[in-house]
Amino acid sequence: MTASYASIRPLLWLVSLAIFMQMLDSTIVNTALPAMARSLGESPLQMQSVVFSYALAVATFIPASGWIADRFGTRRTFLIAIILFTLGSLACALAQSLHQLVAARVLQGIGGAMLLPVGRLAVMRSVPREDFLRAMSFIAIPALIGPLIGPTLGGWLVEVASWHWVFLINLPIGIIGYGVAMKVMPDHYAVHRSRFDLRGYLMLAFGMVVLSLALDGISGMGTPHALVMLMTVAGLAALVGYWLHAANSTAPLFSLALFRVPSYRIGILGNLFSRIGSSAMPLLIPLLLQVGMGMSPMNAGLMMIPVAAAGMVAKRLAVKLVERFGYRRVLMANTVLVGLAMASFALMSPDQPLGWRLLQLALFGAVNSLQFTVMNTVTLRDLDVGFASSGNSLLSMVMMLAAGFGAAAAGSLLAAFAPLETHGATAALHATFVCVGAITLTSTLIFWQLPDTGPDPKQIEEVAE
Repeated sequence: MTASYASIRPLLWLVSLAIFMQMLDSTIVNTALPAMARSLGESPLQMQSVVFSYALAVATFIPASGWIADRFGTRRTFLIAIILFTLGSLACALAQSLHQLVAARVLQGIGGAMLLPVGRLAVMRSVPREDFLRAMSFIAIPALIGPLIGPTLGGWLVEVASWHWVFLINLPIGIIGYGVAMKVMPDHYAVHRSRFDLRGYLMLAFGMVVLSLALDGISGMGTPHALVMLMTVAGLAALVGYWLHAANSTAPLFSLALFRVPSYRIGILGNLFSRIGSSAMPLLIPLLLQVGMGMSPMNAGLMMIPVAAAGMVAKRLAVKLVERFGYRRVLMANTVLVGLAMASFALMSPDQPLGWRLLQLALFGAVNSLQFTVMNTVTLRDLDVGFASSGNSLLSMVMMLAAGFGAAAAGSLLAAFAPLETHGATAALHATFVCVGAITLTSTLIFWQLPDTGPDPKQIEEVAE
């Protein structure tokens, strides 16, 4: 270990702690949703706004996080991010209604939108180039551990205490992180400060928010159809407006030149449509296990371990599979497998043998993780140095936007199948699983456009890390 690398180990631990706090929060909440619904007097099948609001807030503020860090410094921005995330967690625990909880989740999301990008930026500007891959691999570990323990920890906290503790657990982590950041977080600024594309950002953010609210509004039985249609048209108009603005701007938020790279264009669209179905699953599976099959929160959380564990193993298989069959064949075949795996949860029932249930969850986790790894690789592989940062930021935004779309779509489908609840909540959940599987299958048409070329194995290894 070089002396220079040893000197930045405290920074790596700090960023790892921040990533762990964010990843833990994003997975621990799903298992506690039925308990939240009972406490707040809501239907457990209509709690998607708790997940949707956080993902949408993160997606909306990610594009601004890099500029804020360049303008105000990584240290100050990171400290503010920890404060916002921790205060948002406290506000979630103190919420007395669903609307208050959703508002607190938005505050959490604003902090979360800056935690990971700014922490990663500080590492990129502090670590010697020869140690960069090793450093990024180190801070990626919490992203794997968080989903592994999050659902089980959430179920355990609900049973031994209350759902409030899935948020209160962030408080000591945030306080420790703030204290450490005061000592070890470097204060980097941009060498050349660029002008922020405020006009483009406002149009893009407005389009994302309004379209997401329109999709979520479909699940609200009292939402006027005229309002949903108005929001949909306004959101599409805002995105078209951004497209025209970016075509004529000298320094747009995201250059349209990114979409001249075929693999990036196909990969970013494939990510968006494929992740809508995948992002609905962390919400739907705990609901099926608890509401549909009567499991306790703790047991439902334990059932999610095979999903995360199989996903960690599958990441390593990505290199060999893509090296042998190429991106196009792997993505087309695996997208079909992911869609079928989602739809197969319609067959899950209380009298199903435990072994088959665990195998079903593990297979879904494996193909879903493989999908994410290969999609991300094919999206970023052909970007040159000048577009790497911007392209990665746009990919991160699309991933979180798809997570919000997925939660909203799940809620809308459950609302559409509400009449089936006369036969039990399981019937509505089963129908929803079939639909999200079908949504995922449609993204096969996007990956079909990929050229059937051989990859560079090293590229896959870097993204898998």
